[in-house]
Amino acid sequence: MGRMALHRLVIVGGGFGGLVAARALRRATLDITLIDRRNFHLFQPLLYQVATGGLSPANIAAPLRAILKRQTNARVLLAEARGFDPVNRRVHLADGHLDYDSLVVATGARSNYFGHDTWEHAAPGLKSLEDATEIRRRVFSAFEQAERETDRARARARLTFVVIGAGPTGVELAGALAEISRDTLRNDFRRINPADASILLVDMSERILPSFPPELSEKAAAALRALGVIIRCKTAVQNITPEHVLLKADDHTEQVFAHTTLWAAGVAASPLGKALADATGAHVDRAGRVIVEPNLTLKGHPEIFVIGDLAHCVTGDGKPLPGVATVAMQQGHYVARVLEARINGDAEAKPFVYKDPGSMATIGRKAGIVHIGKWCYSGYFAWLTWLFVHLIKLMEFHNRVLVLFQWAWSYFTFNRSARLITGEAQSGDHAPKELPHH
Repeated sequence: MGRMALHRLVIVGGGFGGLVAARALRRATLDITLIDRRNFHLFQPLLYQVATGGLSPANIAAPLRAILKRQTNARVLLAEARGFDPVNRRVHLADGHLDYDSLVVATGARSNYFGHDTWEHAAPGLKSLEDATEIRRRVFSAFEQAERETDRARARARLTFVVIGAGPTGVELAGALAEISRDTLRNDFRRINPADASILLVDMSERILPSFPPELSEKAAAALRALGVIIRCKTAVQNITPEHVLLKADDHTEQVFAHTTLWAAGVAASPLGKALADATGAHVDRAGRVIVEPNLTLKGHPEIFVIGDLAHCVTGDGKPLPGVATVAMQQGHYVARVLEARINGDAEAKPFVYKDPGSMATIGRKAGIVHIGKWCYSGYFAWLTWLFVHLIKLMEFHNRVLVLFQWAWSYFTFNRSARLITGEAQSGDHAPKELPHH
């Protein structure tokens, strides 16, 4: 049987869900085409370490072609999907189209500013390598600019960092920023003391890490405070500019002068979700996620699967599954099993069931929290668990070696070897005209 006669599967998105689905079908009699507008798979859980100089971009990204090069039934195309024609079973690309028999859409999510998209320039999110290197530029530039400031108030604003959103990403960012200011940059400057930096962690919830049990949230909060992080819960963001953040708690409004604000407060689905919904008649939720059937297909379109952060998949308790890597990976394996069963003549599929492996977060050096079933623990052993799990999940073996070496180096030296300032300087980055004298 020739290649063209095989069942054509198109997977849009080379993230956790799409890549796992492709790899799980490596022995299937399918013609698989994986398309992505980037040529690499990104290990998003470690993006914050790139943003804070702990790892280089290449440590957490692997070329899709390298990952799938030995999988003869799969090919990779560098292309951007723009729309869908479900009647003719066709994906519209920016520069052409692809025909399919089955389709998996797994294009992930982007930062959600909840109607305040103008804040994005002043407070970048953390969803891509470009986001991470831009945050890294802003963070380390802030110390450089403070070193040259002659005005004490302006220097203080340069050394004030506001992290909005106290989920795992926000907590990990805040902890890393505290370590940078107190350990990494110690003795690097002559006029400023980096340890004078103020790091604020802001969230509307009653406590940080609201998805974790309360006792773990409290331990994480204690670990952050020990690092010098100021936690502001039950606090709303009223406005963000490149120079300040306006906060509101109860009836009290406060203007915080800060030149570096980072956004970790929520995600919205990729815009491709709306394009798919418009083409198929599917519905999307408030975050733009496509509402799927229990078997992850679209109603009336059993040949179209939506998985990962793009899918609104309701569990037994009526709540949608969280947008985390483990959900996307399990959904990728599930779709692969369904497609193999269909090829073998079995069209029925049991509903997707998510098996929660637990959740974890790291709070700086030697501190972490882990919640697995009835097990809850924190501290050094939790931090080691976090390290082990993330190393195992890295797709390429050479990435594991690189990351392990970098982590060991950082642990023993307190250094962050990837603290490079790259990219275009912004208008607010200009140093004072009058340079300080020694």
